[in-house]
Amino acid sequence: MSFLDKIFGLFASNKTKSSLKPTKLKERFVLESRLGQGSMSRVFRAYDRQLGRRICLKILDKEKTKRFEERFVGLKKPSEGEICLSLRHRNVVTTYEYGITTEGEQFLVMELIEGLGLNYLIETNSPQIRGKRVAFLVQAAEGLAYVHSQGYLHRDICPRNMMVNQEGVIKLIDFGLAIPNRPEFLRPGNRTGTANYMAPELIKRQATDHRVDLFALGVTAYETMTGKLPWEATQSLQVMLSHLNEPPKHPLEVRPDLDPEMVAFLLKAIDRDRDRRFQTALEFRDALLSLPRKDY
Repeated sequence: MSFLDKIFGLFASNKTKSSLKPTKLKERFVLESRLGQGSMSRVFRAYDRQLGRRICLKILDKEKTKRFEERFVGLKKPSEGEICLSLRHRNVVTTYEYGITTEGEQFLVMELIEGLGLNYLIETNSPQIRGKRVAFLVQAAEGLAYVHSQGYLHRDICPRNMMVNQEGVIKLIDFGLAIPNRPEFLRPGNRTGTANYMAPELIKRQATDHRVDLFALGVTAYETMTGKLPWEATQSLQVMLSHLNEPPKHPLEVRPDLDPEMVAFLLKAIDRDRDRRFQTALEFRDALLSLPRKDY
């Protein structure tokens, strides 16, 4: 970590929402186009008059953010802005600043990633992904390993939350559901995430740990390699509960040309028993790098 990164981290740890001076969005930013709409936020391509550059501006929905943060009353949970500002890694989106608007909405000023979501590359079988699937997954694992090393769980790992820039660099995005990796935040009952990527222990409302992110990364790997999900796609947690008793689709049923080593990797990555899946993101990465074939 560089000296400047340490300064960034110190600033992030000392800055709180209560100390933020409200910002008039229309005075500081020129909103150029909508980049996305999340369940709890709106994302814009914008010009930042203060920084003198084009940026990605994420504005959090006030009421939805309040309801989410109320789950952690008394636990001193850092805000999304505080978490993001503390993270500095090649495979994690860079956040320059966070603040609060005069309307009481939290916002984040982030790097503008010129690229596409991994989900889009998978769905379209884009030439940009061919021959680079393993390399992209290695980068995603390294980004996740860094997030875990900083003491956080992402909790919404999926292809939609991975951007691929024009240089082919993966960037983990959207830390709206991230929490500290501490026992008080990992108690049973806090079921949050994207249904198709949620670990069984999360669906069953059991106590969780960092391995929920590893399961989600495993489902992402399965989808990246085969173009399909290991279980029937759904937004219903009731359907996901039924999946707990069903084996995943065997990778060879979806993509018969996969090598045995890749098949074994994918099945381990999505094992419903957390003690049998990969235990760390670096173990996940190293297993990928040890595969005899990496040109998928």
